[in-house]
Amino acid sequence: MQVKDLTVEELKLLIQETVTETIQSLLIDSEENKQLKPEVKQQLLDSLQRTRSGERGIPPEEVAKKLGLNW
Repeated sequence: MQVKDLTVEELKLLIQETVTETIQSLLIDSEENKQLKPEVKQQLLDSLQRTRSGERGIPPEEVAKKLGLNW
């Protein structure tokens, strides 16, 4: 399946899952031996918690507009 075949809701879910996975990998990736600044780690944890509680960030239409995409 290609992105062009996704519904708006499917695309939103895909983006949300991708962001969540990325945040989690940044928090637990000790393989790279890189340390996050405590304030950055806290911001990521806060963002993850807000997402899990159902809070939404930037509307997808706004993101698409900033990227020059037709929504």
